[in-house]
Amino acid sequence: MMRLTLILAAFQMLFVAPLQAQDSLPPAPYAYRQLDDPALEAKAQELMETLRCLKCQSQSIADSDASMAGDMRHQVRTRIAAGEDPEAIRAWLVERYGDYVSYAPRVTAATWPLFAIPLLLLLIAGIVLWRRIGRGQGRAA
Repeated sequence: MMRLTLILAAFQMLFVAPLQAQDSLPPAPYAYRQLDDPALEAKAQELMETLRCLKCQSQSIADSDASMAGDMRHQVRTRIAAGEDPEAIRAWLVERYGDYVSYAPRVTAATWPLFAIPLLLLLIAGIVLWRRIGRGQGRAA
């Protein structure tokens, strides 16, 4: 019994404690603070609304209160303030987190089926309907 208690305590120290410490860090400076220049903040806000929070998955980083979204907002605002192009920032975030981070996915070798399959299904449904309607009109005549 004592051995099991020691194993559970070691498990908690190794795995649970670091997870709790991660959420106790203070937020990044620009996570909840806007840029002083309204034009730059508008650019940052426009970009942040097109980026997905990886923790919430149904919210943009502009709307999410997750700490990861705050870190991403900080990165976007810092890079916008440094004069970086919003599309370059998006490319950097996609490279770092994957295509899923963007609400506007790119067509690549890995993602083209996601764009082609719905079109193929619509084409097949159209052919099936055309043949059924055509066959029905042939019988009526």
